[in-house]
Amino acid sequence: MIEPSDYAQTLDALKRRVREARFAAQRKANTELISLYWHIGKTILQRQKAEPWGSGVMGRLADDLRAEFPSMRGFSRANLFYMRKFAEAWPDEAAIVQQPIGQLPWSHIIDLLDKLDNTELRNWYAGKDVQNGWSRAVLTHQISTRLNDREGAAPTNFSSALETVDSELAQQITKDPFALDFLAIGADTTERDLEERLTARIVDTLRELGAGFAFVGRQVHFEVDGDDFYVDCSDSRIIPIAV
Repeated sequence: MIEPSDYAQTLDALKRRVREARFAAQRKANTELISLYWHIGKTILQRQKAEPWGSGVMGRLADDLRAEFPSMRGFSRANLFYMRKFAEAWPDEAAIVQQPIGQLPWSHIIDLLDKLDNTELRNWYAGKDVQNGWSRAVLTHQISTRLNDREGAAPTNFSSALETVDSELAQQITKDPFALDFLAIGADTTERDLEERLTARIVDTLRELGAGFAFVGRQVHFEVDGDDFYVDCSDSRIIPIAV
């Protein structure tokens, strides 16, 4: 079969369209989920102001929601408290739709709630997260190394940008990696860059320790029931070797 001269370009264009459509659907589903969590949190706040909704009631609510929706994850007692904290931090529902916070995966929002206590600063990091397409690991790192101080930027001075469909943030909507948290890197750093630097630091450390240690590796491949998996750097191990 003779391949048309424009076949490769057409295929690339169709692949791109499929990715864009898939991400648009995932993003819409994610936005709806974030909105749902906000409404649950808001309802809990309102009930706690009117009635004695203590930790026992929250535990019962979590059990009842899980019983009614067994296929849905996210209705744990701990997560309900995060929903309440979420609605308390952003009391205006319009902010969830109009600001970058509404475009983030829930795990990223939890990190913002846990690691920052200033709403303006949370919004600043949320904007940077969306603008640069960070993974959760990179978001955690940037907060811990105080990117806002390193860039010398005011908390309200972030510029909004459309997400890159192939960015790590797009993947986080359906998959969140484990968080790592050191090395000073720039705002546009990807998780792969962070992994490269972590690996280099591990190698340097092993050299300082001398003989008797080995770094197993990163992105280690293994197969389970015909599916391929790769253990990333966060799951790598430094092990002693008997000599």
